[in-house]
Amino acid sequence: MRNKTMTGKVYLVGAGPGDPGLITVKGLECIQKADVIIYDYLAASIFLKRARKNAELIYVGKKGGSHTLVQERINDLIVEKAQTGALVTRLKGGDPFIFGRGGEEAEVLFNNGIPFEIVPGVTSAIAAPAYAGIPLTHRKYTATVAFVTGHEDPDKAESAIDWASIARGMGTVVFLMGVKNLPHIAHQLIVHGKPPQTPVALVRWGTTSRQVTISGTLETIVEKVKKAGLKAPAIIIVGDVVHLRRTLNWYEDRPLLGKKIVVTRARAQASDLVELLSELGAECLECPTIKIEPPADYTLLDRAIKNLSTYDWVIFTSVNGVAFFFERLFAAGKDVRAFNNLQTATIGPATEKKLFDFGLNSDIVPDSYRAESVVKAFGSMDINANKILLPRAEEARPILPIELTKMGAEVDEIPVYRTVAVDDDGDQLIKQLEGQSIDMITFTSSSTVKNFRALIPSKKFKTLLKGVIIASIGPITSDTANELGFEVHITAESYTIPGLCEAILHYYAKNK
Repeated sequence: MRNKTMTGKVYLVGAGPGDPGLITVKGLECIQKADVIIYDYLAASIFLKRARKNAELIYVGKKGGSHTLVQERINDLIVEKAQTGALVTRLKGGDPFIFGRGGEEAEVLFNNGIPFEIVPGVTSAIAAPAYAGIPLTHRKYTATVAFVTGHEDPDKAESAIDWASIARGMGTVVFLMGVKNLPHIAHQLIVHGKPPQTPVALVRWGTTSRQVTISGTLETIVEKVKKAGLKAPAIIIVGDVVHLRRTLNWYEDRPLLGKKIVVTRARAQASDLVELLSELGAECLECPTIKIEPPADYTLLDRAIKNLSTYDWVIFTSVNGVAFFFERLFAAGKDVRAFNNLQTATIGPATEKKLFDFGLNSDIVPDSYRAESVVKAFGSMDINANKILLPRAEEARPILPIELTKMGAEVDEIPVYRTVAVDDDGDQLIKQLEGQSIDMITFTSSSTVKNFRALIPSKKFKTLLKGVIIASIGPITSDTANELGFEVHITAESYTIPGLCEAILHYYAKNK
């Protein structure tokens, strides 16, 4: 928080149209450094997770015509917060100066002597058509485009919209917030000279996984939208460029579009799964059931690192094991040269890659990504009297140390990290399940299954999970899920994040 004697500052930031990837770099920086974030309904909630832990978050949006605060009160609130000396980020959907009332808010700030900056955002007027495969201008169709509010009261005595100029003088017309007024808009355009056969498209929830597009003409679009039950938020595109959607529709062809998938992985590690699923069109709901923490006591690990040269093998069973081990190795003043006479084994390509990131190749990488495969790989070797270091999670399957000990090896199983249950998003998850908006839940380890199960009230378990697809990263995780009452529909054959995504794609392709 800035010094209270200082003058505050306000950033009027456009959050973009819905796809979190479309926010500007500067817009994200404003979120990350803000003391106070005042945000709208259409500003993606994922951005708020980037806010500082002690930032004050204030929702002032509207949904379905219901206002949390009227605009005048929002203006007062921005001023009040800035006058405390705070850095205030006013986060608005789309662009603050395109029908976002950002100009009014900026005027209020100027009149109160409060410094401000405008951070433009990608407006839905441009982004939604682009994601629907509709370029607003095209040399073969038009060189003119107009943005028009669709929110004007059709019963006004005198319209502020020059319908005649728009109908006859613009090649492409984009109406924002106009779904309720669609009959009026179509009628006015036809009455003022736009041919009834002019193509029209409505894009709802543009750039999000919920995007839906309805196409027609000025004379058919009202009935088509009514039949489809399409409601706000949506934009309307009128003009011959709508024809291009037939060949340029790229976004809505993605295989997981419209699917809402829960990711239960630890937040710090969820990004790769979220990224892959999002690229395939899914909407990801991050609901981490675990977080990864260092061990409660470093004594055993520090002793093993000090005596590293006495071992013959080090076996890493996870990316976390590699990361936490090397963090402690470096803290002890050592580096990879400590592995000079050691051999290494890793489970899975991700663990192998993580080890290679530190400059070490793996001597053994079994074909299957589970402990049993490591045992099999050592089965053809003489490891009698070998000393093996096994740095891994505090609670792990016992098969590996047991079987290696049977082969005559001396195994030091050392905890280098632990998984801790979290339920920060439990209430949100249950609300989504109760609303039947969840299509799939993904599990990437037995611990994510166990902790997810603990979040669900036992009496509601079967009801809340009815119709929800369960996807598991591998057979061990699936076995845990089955034991706890889940019906597992998908088990990845390759026990990796890409393998899990591939299995999900195969499932939906087979069950179209």
